[in-house]
Amino acid sequence: MDDPIPAIRKRGPVVAIDGPAGAGKSTLARELARRLGLPYINTGLMYRAVAAAALARRVAPDDATALAEIAGSLGFSLPPSSSPAELVIDGVGPGPILTSAEVEAIVSEVARHHQVRSVLRRAQRALGAGGCVMEGRDIGTVVFPDADVKIFLSAASEVRVKRRERERGGGVEVGESVVRRDSLDAKTNPLEPAADAHVLDTTRLGPQEVLTQALNLIRAVLGNEVSG
Repeated sequence: MDDPIPAIRKRGPVVAIDGPAGAGKSTLARELARRLGLPYINTGLMYRAVAAAALARRVAPDDATALAEIAGSLGFSLPPSSSPAELVIDGVGPGPILTSAEVEAIVSEVARHHQVRSVLRRAQRALGAGGCVMEGRDIGTVVFPDADVKIFLSAASEVRVKRRERERGGGVEVGESVVRRDSLDAKTNPLEPAADAHVLDTTRLGPQEVLTQALNLIRAVLGNEVSG
């Protein structure tokens, strides 16, 4: 059982975007943040940053203690230098190493450790408490169970594979990584929508259609609390 997130009070509106790899979380979350005037936080990049640092420091992906120390040593921030404000790691924006094949190969193994998830979930709560659009796994169930709006994106596995191949400019090995991550992630943390989440099946929807539906949901709840 995961430790509860420390009681960091939510001070601003939070939109939580959950779902599996390739469902369209990043595309939707970034555009929602821009439209709503909120910071955009991609929590998957935080796990990837730990994986990249582990590779650089030659820490094995099964060394939970060392990985948790790495997670705690990284500085995550949201400098207001872009619109929307986006995650910066140790003062630098996410680089291509975070989406490299090497990181892709171990990120699920790194993320499965309770110690790592506990450290990063606390950081995620602290980053987003002032208001944000946050995407990732277990955002609406663990990190922000008190999120104002929770959206869970789903899509057929074959569609998600094709999307990830296009997104990463890769071939079959990129698509296979989606299937492999689904299997590994399910063992770590079964991917289920929060009881109060709005589920959007994006299998047959384009990005603009998904955005329109999401904005309608958010505005129905938040009204004038956000711009856009």
